[in-house]
Amino acid sequence: MKSQDIARRWIDFFVAKDHTAVPSASLISSDPSLLFTVAGMVPFIPYLTDREKPPYQRAVSIQKCIRTGDIDEVGKTVRHGTFFQMCGNFSFGDYFKEGAIAYAWELLTTPAADGGFGLPAERLWVTVYHEDEEALAIWRDRIGVPAERIQKLGKKDNYWSTGQPGPAGPCSEIFYDRGPEYGVEGGPAADDTRYIEIWNLVFMQYQRGEGTGKDDFEILGELPKKNIDTGLGLERLAMILQGVENMYETDQLRPVLDRAAALSGREYTSTEDPRDPHHVDDVRLRVVADHVRSALMLISDGVTPSNEGRGYVLRRLIRRAVRAMRLLGVDTAVLPELLPVSRDAMKGVYPEVETDFGRISRIAYAEERAFLRTITSGTARLDEAVASSRAAGRALSGEDAFTLHDTYGFPIDLTLEIAGEAGLAVDEERFRSLMLEQRQRAQQDARQKKAGHADLTVFGQLNAAGSTVFTGYDELTTESSVRGIVRGGELVPFAAQGEEIDLVLEATPFYAEAGGQAADVGLITGDGFVVEVLDVQSPVKGLSVHRAVVREGELPQEARVLAEVDRQRRHSGEQAHSGTHIIHAALHQILGPDALQSGSFNKAGYLRFDFSWGEGLSGAARSEVEEVANLAIRNDFGVQTRTMALDDAKALGATSLFGEKYGNSVRVVEIDGAWSRELCGGTHVESTAQIGTLTLLGEQSVGSGNRRVEALVGMEAFRHGAAERALVSELTEMFRVPSTQLSERIQSTVARLRAAEKELEKLRRDQLAARAGELLAQATDVSGIRVLAHDAGAVGSADDLRGLALDLRGRLGDGAAVVAVTGVANARPLVLVATNEAARAAGVKAGALVRTAAGILGGGGGGKDDVAQGGGQDTTKTAEALSAVVRQIAERA
Repeated sequence: MKSQDIARRWIDFFVAKDHTAVPSASLISSDPSLLFTVAGMVPFIPYLTDREKPPYQRAVSIQKCIRTGDIDEVGKTVRHGTFFQMCGNFSFGDYFKEGAIAYAWELLTTPAADGGFGLPAERLWVTVYHEDEEALAIWRDRIGVPAERIQKLGKKDNYWSTGQPGPAGPCSEIFYDRGPEYGVEGGPAADDTRYIEIWNLVFMQYQRGEGTGKDDFEILGELPKKNIDTGLGLERLAMILQGVENMYETDQLRPVLDRAAALSGREYTSTEDPRDPHHVDDVRLRVVADHVRSALMLISDGVTPSNEGRGYVLRRLIRRAVRAMRLLGVDTAVLPELLPVSRDAMKGVYPEVETDFGRISRIAYAEERAFLRTITSGTARLDEAVASSRAAGRALSGEDAFTLHDTYGFPIDLTLEIAGEAGLAVDEERFRSLMLEQRQRAQQDARQKKAGHADLTVFGQLNAAGSTVFTGYDELTTESSVRGIVRGGELVPFAAQGEEIDLVLEATPFYAEAGGQAADVGLITGDGFVVEVLDVQSPVKGLSVHRAVVREGELPQEARVLAEVDRQRRHSGEQAHSGTHIIHAALHQILGPDALQSGSFNKAGYLRFDFSWGEGLSGAARSEVEEVANLAIRNDFGVQTRTMALDDAKALGATSLFGEKYGNSVRVVEIDGAWSRELCGGTHVESTAQIGTLTLLGEQSVGSGNRRVEALVGMEAFRHGAAERALVSELTEMFRVPSTQLSERIQSTVARLRAAEKELEKLRRDQLAARAGELLAQATDVSGIRVLAHDAGAVGSADDLRGLALDLRGRLGDGAAVVAVTGVANARPLVLVATNEAARAAGVKAGALVRTAAGILGGGGGGKDDVAQGGGQDTTKTAEALSAVVRQIAERA
């Protein structure tokens, strides 16, 4: 039975049992604490935890999931994989244990000819929580499973909770006996290789308290509404129904694996035994099959390669797959061969991977090409560092790992992997410290903003009274009342002057940050108090939380208030948001429909827009986009908003953001009808002329296959233009030419300056070369090695030092000789070491000496055994660095 048939039967069975079929949510989780959707129940968490009212009492889904926590184990065994599909049926206060158990047994054991899966009843075993006598009785007495095939297990195995106070309950799991050839008898408790879990039924009926671990917590009592959450692994059931050994041999993975084997000329034997000579190749082939499928599905859901978050995970998956193929002997691009095979294997369940394959493949192939360039430039450097470290008997230094990443774009995970294969550890701690400033400043800001609502308990309580009424589409001033004041994560009865609080109102005109639009700011006033609103977030769906400071007086709970949005700030933000839609439409008009939005941000007077595109825009294309945008503004197109069913909006061709979660009812924003039609919950101008003007600031890459444009609108665009006009005026006076000749005059001036700089560099090199003869007299004998250590002072660049060192090395003759020179260029100290063949034969290597010297200078460096260079921060320690080089040569024995 093919995977698509399994999926169809699953949905059809439960729809016939009055369940609502819910399409798979995106792999991009709507939960800000998760990168990806990691379980089938994730999209239903708000209903299962009673944070939101479910729109149905029964639901059925097949959810796409990604887990990459154990990515390094993928392929080493046949159990590990990153992408999987979880079939689930859910009940929200409707049927409970008896219904869930009966449905599961019926679907599993009904003959295939009658719409079921046709598993032999005698092959099925069941586990229950050891205190759950109700479930035990249902299985034994209602279903008729023999008592000897029902096993009782403890909390660690058969009890579910979120890991924190909240809903919890016992589980009952269904296992399939694969037969005596797979292990010993005795049921799941004896052997989980022979007895494989296929379906887990979770009975959410209790409220758990504080505690740690899977079994160290208290049960506080029963929930007022009991829920059912079940999960069946599609890949596991496919393995059984297709009669294959493991998931890698099922119909969605095996075709990719076979194509990879054919391309590499290797045989796949399905071994998991590390002692088997085929094991290494089998592991690599499994890595390829898994990662290619995961990359296909992630790109399909809107993820693009980058150096952060989800994009980094995707980049790592693609690069691991490509590298595995290289280790199998295939050095050319492989994704054009493998990705279409995965598409054909997956399109039966997910037709969108075929209809959107043009975009998916363009992103994947571009990432592979970029990685192949990275491998070419970085592998030689890494091989040198590995060889040097092994010779010195030490770990690969953090400086080497940082240089590979920073200079060559070599990812740290690949450095770790290659070094591990060579039996070397890597000084990750030093690498992380070197990366801290470069990689974490922007991330830290984002984390701090998210962390503001880390504990959602109190907001869940406030939301129980209903969603905040948003009036901001129609008015900017609203009379309301205080529902709750939160300080330090707890509800308080009042807030005094100067205190920072989170404030929830019954109704608000303040827009909470969402959809790329920054939050409103303004004032909330009342009898004897003034509160300044600094930000508005929605930590729980439907609840607007105002981050605010009490500027005057004391704010009491349930006070009547007047909430007033900063009008100018709102209007400037509306200009930017409508400008974002116009940029999107202009890009579609100039580049075509493949220029899809991948992200955006807009605030008062400023917007940025990210879109999928494989190459930079030419100057002409940028000008054309800007012109189309400003023509749309000048034409004063009407901006209309409509609320309609999601399916109706899609039928109209409204565009949506990949990974965004939409309800059944959506808001559509149109500019001149079909010219721009998008799903959007933000605020906008009433007509495009209200934007005023739009000025593109620039366009740049934000990761492989992704571009970003930035722009100013309204008065910000005017001020920017005025500043540029003032600059042009100043330059025309400085160069004494009209503005029409300014570009030509600046180019000729820059050309003359560059020529002068080159002449100065030549003079410096000539002076250094002229001094070479004098410097030879400074060479001293150090333990049988002629050593010339010299501080050249100010130099033009590292090339000057290199030329001097190589010249001096050549003049020192054939006897063992080392030249070490330092200098300062652009206020940074440099060091270069050159050794001749005789010195290297005596065990003196330039790379090791440079690392010593660069460490004293406060930096790092490396290179080959004959020539190496480094740099640092402290220009006062060049003499000390040279002394350290001489000392290391003397102590080499």
